[in-house]
Amino acid sequence: MMKRCLTTVLLAVATTAAAQGTLQIGAVTSLSGRFATFGQMQQAGFWVAIDEINARGGVNGQKVALAIEDDASDTNKALSAAEKLVNQKVPVVIGAYASGITKPLSQYMARVKVPLIVATAVDETITKPGNAYTFRVNNQSSVYTRSLIDQLRKTPGLKTAVILTSNDAFGKSVLTDATKLLPGAGYTILGRDTYDQGLTDFRPLLNRYRGQNPDVVIFASYEQDAVALTKQVKEVGLKPRVIAGIATGFALPAFLTGAADAAEGFLVTMVWNPDVRYPGAQSLYTRLKAALNGAEPSQHAAQSYAAMLAAVDAVKRAGSSDPEKVRAALAQTNLKTAFGPVTFRTYGGYTNQNSVVGLITQVQNGRFVTVGPASAARGKLILGK
Repeated sequence: MMKRCLTTVLLAVATTAAAQGTLQIGAVTSLSGRFATFGQMQQAGFWVAIDEINARGGVNGQKVALAIEDDASDTNKALSAAEKLVNQKVPVVIGAYASGITKPLSQYMARVKVPLIVATAVDETITKPGNAYTFRVNNQSSVYTRSLIDQLRKTPGLKTAVILTSNDAFGKSVLTDATKLLPGAGYTILGRDTYDQGLTDFRPLLNRYRGQNPDVVIFASYEQDAVALTKQVKEVGLKPRVIAGIATGFALPAFLTGAADAAEGFLVTMVWNPDVRYPGAQSLYTRLKAALNGAEPSQHAAQSYAAMLAAVDAVKRAGSSDPEKVRAALAQTNLKTAFGPVTFRTYGGYTNQNSVVGLITQVQNGRFVTVGPASAARGKLILGK
């Protein structure tokens, strides 16, 4: 697979956009701004999928090219980027990273009647109720929390919990879901808190939790706070039997290196890990790592890889770059990928939502090991004492 330096991708895009005889797939993601780490992961996933497709001969006699636009982690810039891609007559757009950007993006794409494939944004309302032009490859936010609580329900001897989440859409969703589901799993909630972005000293909250002595501590954190929060857990001596991070910053490879031994034993919910039992997962991990110039890939890269496969597959089956025909083809998607199955269904109030299995991983010896569900587990859950 051809390696690409992520910092020079915009130049490559300008070149490919001018090429003739190519199938242009549009993408909007955060190449700069506060979500740039995730945007780099998405970009790597796109390129790995495109290289794989082109190595097989492309689609309908054409090579696939990426027309990517930087939203600079900003909603208005994302909408301008999408308008630019629509004017370029791309048949489908993939994007964006953040839910707060993706939700208005999906509404715009529905108005202009060009299909949008969501690869990483988890806000429930993107597909519930959703619209006929938005298709989500990745999971909705509740999958993370439900998967964790399903695991806790099966773990004997645990009865009390505290919850701390970021004060944003995702954090509030986790707090709502956990508050609703924990009592049904037999838990008493001893504390539930949110914090605003910019908070750096979590020790007053963590000391309170230590005094409450919960069996389980659940976090949902901003990317930049996960490491600091984890280190302060160790500093104050908070030692529940289970401590869990719901996706976000905890699911990034940088969490392992940044938090180091303080992260040991953490449960982290995610939807893809290199040790999953999907055929080709290990090969995908290797190729994503190469595309990231040796950096460790996260689930966001694998999700974006699957989104690109779904986009190209739909154009191929449509036999056309007409957005309406591509939309109809997306509705009939049935793919098996190294990320997992991709089938867009309407169920439970969701529209065009892929059904994704939530994974429970645990940091063991400095790496994420899948410990649940049983059908996916590669290791055993280790409880604190």
